[in-house]
Amino acid sequence: MTVLGSAGIQVFSTCPQSKDCARDAYLQRVIDVAQWSEDVGCCGMLVYSDNGLVDPWLLSQIVIQNTTALIPLVAVQPVYQHPYAAAKMVATLGHLHGRRVCLNMIAGGFRNDLIALNDPTPHDERYERLVEYTLIIKELLAGSGPVTFEGKHYAVTKLRMTPPLPPDLFPRLFVSGSSPAGLAAAAAVGAVAVKYPKPPDAEEAAGGGDPAPGVRVGVIARDDAEEAWTVARGRFPETRRGQLTHQLSMKVSDSQWHQQLSEAAGPGGAAEPYWLGPFQNYQTFCPYLVGSYERVADALARYIRAGFKTFILDIPPTREELNHIATVFAKVAVVHE
Repeated sequence: MTVLGSAGIQVFSTCPQSKDCARDAYLQRVIDVAQWSEDVGCCGMLVYSDNGLVDPWLLSQIVIQNTTALIPLVAVQPVYQHPYAAAKMVATLGHLHGRRVCLNMIAGGFRNDLIALNDPTPHDERYERLVEYTLIIKELLAGSGPVTFEGKHYAVTKLRMTPPLPPDLFPRLFVSGSSPAGLAAAAAVGAVAVKYPKPPDAEEAAGGGDPAPGVRVGVIARDDAEEAWTVARGRFPETRRGQLTHQLSMKVSDSQWHQQLSEAAGPGGAAEPYWLGPFQNYQTFCPYLVGSYERVADALARYIRAGFKTFILDIPPTREELNHIATVFAKVAVVHE
């Protein structure tokens, strides 16, 4: 959001998922959320990728065509395409539209998705593969000459990227940083390490680290804390079915962030803005900050003091909700002017 530009903070929204919307309404929904996000000052929008969703590259094309500067943060899964194909997408979007994309390099945490694709690669080795994959993409897009690379998982010989990507459109990279393997991968490729944060006091005590990491977090805030909690519990009600689905997903995932969030449950009362109710009921995969504008702004400011410079929000349900979030970040910006 532009209100935080002077403080070096970047805020991304998240694109709606195709599985959550009727087919005939989905395209317009994506366009709406992209335009709302740009209007309130988000710098970009995360576009998910997994076996149950539409293709993120095609969605990113839609986002670019219906905004003026919003940057798609495209989730890139190595098991889906060769690194040359991913680099070609980046170069092509840059060539056609003169627009940048960012890349969220994912190793894949849901084992059933990977098994369905005949990919039994263990967790840490998937991150080793991700490093090779990402390095090839970076070299191709840098355009310094033909790329020759030989690794354990990928090899290319005198490969060039045509059309070349203008240097000012080179993508910023993101990698999940919730495990030692993810942190090592982020460092190896020069990516922002993104995590699902612990409560603000725990992150302040630990410090964010270097380079500046990012966090994935939802925000629900109002003038009055009680109103914010009423909205939050109405949007994310407790259900036995959701809790059982969450427990099942824990059994089939080898993702360390999934385990860490499950262990980080807070009391969820109005005195504590950090809330894991949506995660525990399988409604979303990030913690939420819920409360008054001032209370949530204070929590975000504490994350910033801990070193976090990039915030990736959950999917916004309405334009009004993004306006409330912008109000919170404006209050944070005042503190950091």
